[in-house]
Amino acid sequence: MAEKGIEQERKHALSMREREYINIMGVTEVESFDDRMVQLQTDCGELTLEGEGLHIATLDIGRGLVEVTGHINGFYYQDSTQQKKGLRARFFG
Repeated sequence: MAEKGIEQERKHALSMREREYINIMGVTEVESFDDRMVQLQTDCGELTLEGEGLHIATLDIGRGLVEVTGHINGFYYQDSTQQKKGLRARFFG
């Protein structure tokens, strides 16, 4: 039963307010960040945030929670399995 509770806790969700605050659940790793871009691994693939004056306000990988403030211009997902296949195909294909 403990495993089921962990699975429910790690589900991915994202909410944004007024393009100045974003709350992301289901984060497994922060790959890189600066004031213009934040790259995260989530339960749903790689998530990239782009903007200006970005700041990680909360970082709790144990709970899978990241909160970012600043002016958010956009965000997009990239399926990490597709990216790995593409790189492999370039080298071995």
